[in-house]
Amino acid sequence: MEPILQLESARLLLRQWRDDDLPAFAAMCADPQVMRYFPAPLSRLESAALIGRVRGHFAEHGFGVWALERKDTGAFIGFTGLGVVGFEASFTPAVEIAWRLAREHWGLGYASEAAWTALRCGFDRLALDEVVAFTTRANLPSQKVMQAIGMHHAAEEDFAHPNLASDHPLREHVLYRITREQWLETLHG
Repeated sequence: MEPILQLESARLLLRQWRDDDLPAFAAMCADPQVMRYFPAPLSRLESAALIGRVRGHFAEHGFGVWALERKDTGAFIGFTGLGVVGFEASFTPAVEIAWRLAREHWGLGYASEAAWTALRCGFDRLALDEVVAFTTRANLPSQKVMQAIGMHHAAEEDFAHPNLASDHPLREHVLYRITREQWLETLHG
């Protein structure tokens, strides 16, 4: 499959990663507020490794998480996209939608706008039957984005993240789902 290199929304470009994204991406991933629902902030080296894994996912699957750029300023503001879930759980195999934005771009609707664009790609271009999203139980801002794009909480499938220790405070996760049919209803509803 030919990789999907770019998507566009009203205010955003979802594009391939460039080497010059690393400084802004590393700064975002080192911000304790941005990373408060993750096990720890990332070092510059860990951020660079993450970009490498993202590029590998695109090469293998033809899609992944795109770098987010504001059209009006050209600024890198984070990422949004789709990824194959990399661990085993009751809901896998599955494709998840994910996002992370730099703090100065919070509260402007960018996460929902970009996530909606990625979801549309998943259903229209990738012909997925379903997309999932998950986050730690305390991450209400991300859950609000999940709800804003039409996802539904699958409470009976909430789970303990297998990559976190059994006593880790972020281990308990909520699972959201949206099927192609639900997405179409949201479009035409």
